[in-house]
Amino acid sequence: MRIAGALASWRRARLAKYVRADWRETFDRDGFVAIEGIVPEAEFAGLREAILGYEGEAREMIQGDAITRRMAVDPAMLEAIPALRTLLRRQDVRALFHYAASFRIEPLHYIQTIVTHANGVPDGDPQEALHADAFHSSLKAWLFLNPVAADEAPFTYVPGSHRLTPQRLDWEYRRSLADPRTIDRLSARGSPRARPTDLVEMELPGAAALAVSANTLVVADMIGFHARGGSVKPVERVEVWSYARRNPFLPWISGDLLSVPGLAERRVGWLWAARDALERVVGQPWRRVGLRTPNSQPQNCAAMRDRRISSPQKL
Repeated sequence: MRIAGALASWRRARLAKYVRADWRETFDRDGFVAIEGIVPEAEFAGLREAILGYEGEAREMIQGDAITRRMAVDPAMLEAIPALRTLLRRQDVRALFHYAASFRIEPLHYIQTIVTHANGVPDGDPQEALHADAFHSSLKAWLFLNPVAADEAPFTYVPGSHRLTPQRLDWEYRRSLADPRTIDRLSARGSPRARPTDLVEMELPGAAALAVSANTLVVADMIGFHARGGSVKPVERVEVWSYARRNPFLPWISGDLLSVPGLAERRVGWLWAARDALERVVGQPWRRVGLRTPNSQPQNCAAMRDRRISSPQKL
């Protein structure tokens, strides 16, 4: 963790000059930045309408009582929604994504819909537990197309928990000594869960739930503790969701061939196809549900319930 953290800091120092100072300072302090009105208001309504009305191939996954649908932001979608291509190519947005990822890498982009309390399954949503994605920094970003209230499954983050303080490193070291058979499955797989008492041990504040208006972009470092907040009723969240993770021990900031335009926007389709081909070996939690729009009702059938999983997937 120390080596990966030092390399991430070194790469970010080289990328810092390209990022708006106020965004960078907030990210460095808190581990995330929330930017309201990222798309000019005169343009946002058209972008939102185009995304919500787009019909394309979709996949869904069940975790506990939540259903997540993803549609790849691929060449067909970018051709149909030029405003989305314009947004994802904005230099200020790209610079912030690169800084958060600590690499000059093109994220994977999706249109993501999350529906809570969706299927009558009594299991809780594992994403509602505070956790870090891995032992090193990575990027996730959300452009919320609709407002999200504090009790409607908001993005939740522990401010400052992305920093590898002596208290965080001590906690991680003691956790590493535990028999993996005695801790929860997701922590044992490398995505540690943090309880309120753990935050106290690390001298961290409580988690902050981000109630946001539509047209807010949130960019975060996933080594920090975060979660999907709870919802008091069934909620549908629709967002442009971006994700980037690279080998944390690479000393250079560029050189990712799959980030080249023409290849980058096809990666999600390739990943899904590879997972389909290797399903018997590695599994495939993302099930085809045919042509859908972001607002379509989830395909909550018995076959999907039988295939629900309890571990977060990164494809």
